[in-house]
Amino acid sequence: MFAVIESGGKQYKVSEGDFVFVEKLNVEEGTEVEFPVLAVSADDGMKIGTPVVEGAKVKASVVKNGKAKKIYVMTYKPKKNEKRKLGHRQPYTKVQITAIEG
Repeated sequence: MFAVIESGGKQYKVSEGDFVFVEKLNVEEGTEVEFPVLAVSADDGMKIGTPVVEGAKVKASVVKNGKAKKIYVMTYKPKKNEKRKLGHRQPYTKVQITAIEG
């Protein structure tokens, strides 16, 4: 059984026990969160929502909040002696899928 959930404007295909890195959520570690379900597969077939499946829920527990590896961005203009180096670390929330209902 799997489900397609939405978080932070992105969609994730998850099943029970999966660890997923989603866009940062404003919750503490160890709390339970629920995600809207866009599609869910079951024994009797696939249910697809318009836009969400009614009565379906995906529960997850927050494992940790953190930041991804640093990426560097360079801008450069030739013959003008203009260079700039920027770094960015994207914040994320790591969740573990505990239950899929629906």
